[in-house]
Amino acid sequence: MKFVRRASCLAAGAAVLALAAAAPAQDSSFVPQRASAYGEVTKWPDFGGVWSPDWSQLFGPGGRAGPTKLTPDAQAKLDAYNATKKQGEHQQTSAANCLPNGMPQIMRQPYPIEFIYSPGRVTIFIESYSQARRIYLNAQFPKNPENLFNGNSIGHWEGDTLVVDTIGFSPETVIADGVPHNDKMRIQERIHKVSPVRLVIDTTITDPGVLAAPYTYSQAFDKKPDWQIREYVCEENDRDSADAEGRAHLDLGLDGNGDDPFGPPAADDKSQGSKAK
Repeated sequence: MKFVRRASCLAAGAAVLALAAAAPAQDSSFVPQRASAYGEVTKWPDFGGVWSPDWSQLFGPGGRAGPTKLTPDAQAKLDAYNATKKQGEHQQTSAANCLPNGMPQIMRQPYPIEFIYSPGRVTIFIESYSQARRIYLNAQFPKNPENLFNGNSIGHWEGDTLVVDTIGFSPETVIADGVPHNDKMRIQERIHKVSPVRLVIDTTITDPGVLAAPYTYSQAFDKKPDWQIREYVCEENDRDSADAEGRAHLDLGLDGNGDDPFGPPAADDKSQGSKAK
């Protein structure tokens, strides 16, 4: 019985070797489809790496000032918003409660961004709130786009410039503080390098019913070869929040533990007066 089994195994092995010998040699010119697709990616202008926004443009004179040419209705809403700020409201935005800023404000945060290439797509990863924008190249918008925090983006290359068109935004996002958008907002960006270490994003926002004229601005970014995008978990140890009216609320988590670094509450004037007597 053992001899029969061994003979069967030898016969099967010989058959496999015969098939292997008969198989044609692999064509050395074969190129996998994936490799071919990435070959196209290598032809794009190189935006790779981490880029840090120019803080002088964010926090200098004029900084992140919002649009100045609004429709009468939008201007009335902004005036009302600013009036409530004087009463202590709207000192914080929903971002204080870890809701991401969304477009367009997510691109004007004081945190770095990174460009990641893949076939048919450019992804912009933003350290702030760990957000990702996916830009589909030479594509069409969905017939019924969802309303998303970062919108729905398509793009194409014009020479060394990446042209991006974005629509479909969540109503939770705003053009600027006190300036909400409507469902017609459209954001167009032209992303290009002005030097090997300097990148500029020129942004134009249109929104009939809100903006009386296109709102345009530019933001520069400097390349940081030694930087890496870090993890950003807003909910971790989050102590600074806002109530429904945008009033700031700071919770140090010290209630009931008797370890207040600011010491015991100060006595009010009445108690101080009684002690003086």
